[in-house]
Amino acid sequence: MRRFGTGAQVLILFNKPFNVLSQFTDRSLEASGRETLSHYVPVSHVYPAGRLDRDSEGLLLLTDDGKLQAQIADPKHKMAKTYWVQVEGAPQEDALQSLRRGVRLKDGVTQAAKARLIEEPMGLWPRNPPIRVRKSVPDSWIEMVIREGKNRQIRRMTAAVGHPCLRLIRAQIGDWRLEDLMPGEYKKLTV
Repeated sequence: MRRFGTGAQVLILFNKPFNVLSQFTDRSLEASGRETLSHYVPVSHVYPAGRLDRDSEGLLLLTDDGKLQAQIADPKHKMAKTYWVQVEGAPQEDALQSLRRGVRLKDGVTQAAKARLIEEPMGLWPRNPPIRVRKSVPDSWIEMVIREGKNRQIRRMTAAVGHPCLRLIRAQIGDWRLEDLMPGEYKKLTV
């Protein structure tokens, strides 16, 4: 059995589905029965390198190496994380510029982000359950790249510029990409 921090490094790229906790057990007494990583990743002695909120989807990295986990997760390393964000409305250039400069939130101003409008990503899977759709309000996609990790940062940033987040998918962490992994699928690498 491999122990955390010993032997060859294992890295797992996992496409975390919507409504799945980024941990292997659910210790919440009032919400038992929620899906966790243990429902999808049958690999022992690996741990998430960072987190992804339950209502977010996409790339989550897991590893058995503590140094690699810290390098990926610790904000002091400033590893870039790329997100595809479906937002309510059609952001204009001034909203995108605000995201690029940094947005004032209750816990301070965020670092500058890269932000650009994109088309819906190719090969995107349907979310279950689907997002809420309002016939009178269009929706748009923004690609955002950040290097910090405040709690629910992307959602709070887009809301602060007038475009609430409808769907959030992490597509890339550093050089590791989601690529063609479907929700619930993982790829095991040795690094």
